[in-house]
Formats: sequence, structure tokens, C-alpha cells
Amino acid sequence: MSSTLARRRVGRSDCDVTVLGMGGAPLGNLFEKLPDERALETVEAAYSSGVGHFDMAPQYGHGDAEHRFGHVLRNKDRTSFTLSTKVGRLLRPAKPENIKRGSFKHTLDFEIVHDYSYDAVMRSVEDSYQRLGMNRIDIALIHDVDVAHHGDDYDARFKEAIEGAVPALQELRKAGVIKAIGIGVNEVEPCVRFAKNAELDCYMLAGRYSLLEQDGLEELFPLAEDQGFSFLIAGPFKSGILATGAKPGAMHNYRPAAPEILERVTRISEICGRHNTPLAAAAIQFPLGQSRVASVVTGAVRPQEITQNVELMAHKVPADLWAELRREGLLNEAAPVPSGPFA
Repeated sequence: MSSTLARRRVGRSDCDVTVLGMGGAPLGNLFEKLPDERALETVEAAYSSGVGHFDMAPQYGHGDAEHRFGHVLRNKDRTSFTLSTKVGRLLRPAKPENIKRGSFKHTLDFEIVHDYSYDAVMRSVEDSYQRLGMNRIDIALIHDVDVAHHGDDYDARFKEAIEGAVPALQELRKAGVIKAIGIGVNEVEPCVRFAKNAELDCYMLAGRYSLLEQDGLEELFPLAEDQGFSFLIAGPFKSGILATGAKPGAMHNYRPAAPEILERVTRISEICGRHNTPLAAAAIQFPLGQSRVASVVTGAVRPQEITQNVELMAHKVPADLWAELRREGLLNEAAPVPSGPFA
């Protein structure tokens, strides 16, 4: 592997990860159908560039992402990378015309069944082994126990996860089958709720702690300090706008950015420009100012994006940039800032 990315410990576990990870949703054909050859080349580029943390889920392409990651990674030294996947969704064979694929433009012919029970989690881990063609998962995350995905059933799903999924994963962790366990969500409140009701190692929080908004500072991050758990921060570019800037059609939270978001990003971009720093470099490094953030996880659909992300991690962001963002009211005073570079 050609670059040296910094590494951080995941909670109190014996698992560590590179500060830059590769997220698997795009390899499951999220928003566009990705040719197999390019998907595999992108994973290979990530590994070769020094990325040592790969995150996926059965949901992504209804199994396709796990197949693609496994195709490349099972031929690598297993001690040279960390692999995380998720539980809470089982895949069952179904007729193509009956499958709800959501935002995935192509999936394998399996339907998704939400199930956070003990037995389902044990089966999910075994199923992931088969799709990956590998016999070890380092981190297992309970997927999407939140209001956005379950609505009025959220409380029931949370109870199911606490009584079923959490004990199952704790058992696997105790047996040494999995090194670290946690949840993966897009909302802060479930993280707080799980932290108060379960002993977990890490929380994958997507799109909620970024250069654009710093949710969780009042309660969630203090809980992490008290309990010693870590974060895997996904979506640092907020669906793209913190990478592309406020250009026409820029995406924010999976939809075209609202005028107030475009205006705020424009102001942030201007400050980055004054300090000779790409907006994307500030965005990808910012979450690492939190000592409890172990990794920033980004998606990619071509090898060049991997190379760019590693280069962004290597950019020296001047302290004066963060100070100006604070003076202009564009960065929460309570948010710690990083002192990179990280590659």
C-alpha cells in the first residue's frame, strides 16, 4: 500500500481503523448502475492507496456490494485491513418484479426483510461471510434503527434491537468472533438512546456531523467521552456539496441543495479559498477534530475519487481557516478542530 494514513482505535476494543475509510453504498449501485469492472478497480485503488477500512451492508445492492468488496479483499492479507458490515436486514430470494429497490439502480434479486432479533442477527453475520467469501468480520453495526426508516414502528424496532440484536452481537464480541460492535444510523437521537441502553464500541453516524452542521455536540459526544465509544463519521461531503461547492445542481442530503445551504457553503468556500485550502479538504478532515472519531468514511465510484480523498487527507489545513470560520459564525464554537494532515 502506497500511502500511510493515520490510524485510530475503535472504542475500547482491540480494533483500529485508518482515519479514511471507504463506504460501500455506491458499490451497491446507489443512484447509478456501476459496471463491475470499475467497482472492483475502485476497491483495488482504495487498498493500494492505503485505505484500510471498508464498510458495507447487505442492503447495498441487496448483497451486491458485499460480493464486490469480497471479490477484491479476500485475496489480500487479512491483517492489513478492517472490515465492517451491518445487521438488521435479511435478504430473501424474490421475483425481480416484486423487489423494492429504492435508490439502488440495480440489485441482486433478493428482497429485504427487516429483522433485529437475536436469531436474525446470527444468520445475517453468517450470510455476510458467504457473500464476502471471507470468514471474519471486524465490526458489526445494527443498521438503521431510526425514525426515518421505521416511522411509528421505531420504538418497537428499538426494543427488538435492544433485546435481540445487541445481546447477539455482545455474545459474538465476547467470543472473539467480532472485534467491535455498534449501530449505523443517519440520526443523532438513536445514538443517544442506544448509548444509554447498551454497551457498544462505535456509532456510524452519517451526514450529521460535518463542516456544514455539528449535531450531537451537547449530549452525544459527551456520552462518548464518558463511555469511551468511538464514531465512524460517514457522509462528510453531505451528499456532494462539500466536495463540489455551491454549484448549480449541487446535492445536499440526497436532494438538490436549498438556497440557504448554497449560501452557507459559498461563504465557507470563500474562506477556504483565502487560506489556499480546497473545500473538500476542510470537509473531510473536520470530523477528525473530535478525539472520539476513529474514521471518516466516504463513498467512491471510480479510482480517481479514492486518490483525491487520500490527497485531501494529506493537505495541511491552516489553523487560521478554522478560526475565521468561527469568527464568521460558520462553525460551532464548541466543535474541536483537527490538527492534521492525516496522510
